Amino acid sequence: MDYPIQAVVRRTGISAHVLRVWEKRYQAVVPQRTETKRRVYSESDIRRLQLLREATLLGHSISSVAKLTTDKLESLIAQSGQISVQKKADTSNGARANAAPIIQACIAAVKAFDTEALNTQLHRATVESGFNGLLRHVIAPLTQELGDLWGAGYLKIAHEHFATAAIRAFLLNPARQYAGTTSNSTVVVATPQGQLHELGAVMAASLAAEQGWHSIYLGPSLPAAEIAGVALQNRARAVVLSIIYPEDDPNIQPELQDLRHLLPANVNILVCGRAADSYAAAIEAINAVAIRDLAHFQTELAKIKAHRI
Repeated sequence: MDYPIQAVVRRTGISAHVLRVWEKRYQAVVPQRTETKRRVYSESDIRRLQLLREATLLGHSISSVAKLTTDKLESLIAQSGQISVQKKADTSNGARANAAPIIQACIAAVKAFDTEALNTQLHRATVESGFNGLLRHVIAPLTQELGDLWGAGYLKIAHEHFATAAIRAFLLNPARQYAGTTSNSTVVVATPQGQLHELGAVMAASLAAEQGWHSIYLGPSLPAAEIAGVALQNRARAVVLSIIYPEDDPNIQPELQDLRHLLPANVNILVCGRAADSYAAAIEAINAVAIRDLAHFQTELAKIKAHRI
């Protein structure tokens, strides 16, 4: 028996929007089409979607489980302890219930497009934990959670753009650049051409400024020639690139190669972001440094600054 999308929504608890995202972005299921081009789903499709939803509610990203067979999904869920959906998810906003309360509050603010509420949470974290604590314990996990929710279809592009704009404004607020003294160490931060997700780059730029660097943030999706031009004009000692999504962009390798060719050998290139590991070979080929986390980033900046040229 075949079922229309409305029946699938009722039986799986997955919204029509999320279902379409999972199909288009991850090929989680491939529904049949009627003569009038309407999608219909089999009993096995519904079972698979139920398992995928439970896996995501147990904390697995849809991108990591979408290609698993139904048998492997069942095994994965069993190994995860068969924790109930109610204990692992807050269905009101899609955030995992085991996320820190401040992360849940930030996600709720993003869902509501509430800039004031989001800023309140970020200010609170800054006061309680300091700037480094804000980045490590709030912004970094929040960025990860937002990315997972966007990837799973729980957040729309508008939510992602809103969160990016609000967090960028908070972190790059000129009043926050309290390192204050003029620095002779300049770093240029951007994302490569085609990389539109910029929160990783924003975090890098703000942390570099807090560490006393003259941080020039260029924004997302710039060609290598533009990034190199700014670095040369400002005699930058380092260029930082953030790569978030996708993990298989064929343009990344040539962009990295072009950047290395355009920059003097003494200008360091650091590559950060959740997708950076996917381009490890290309990063190594240009003698750049793949950044593991914020602490590693701070260490590499300190090494560059300590090396006199």
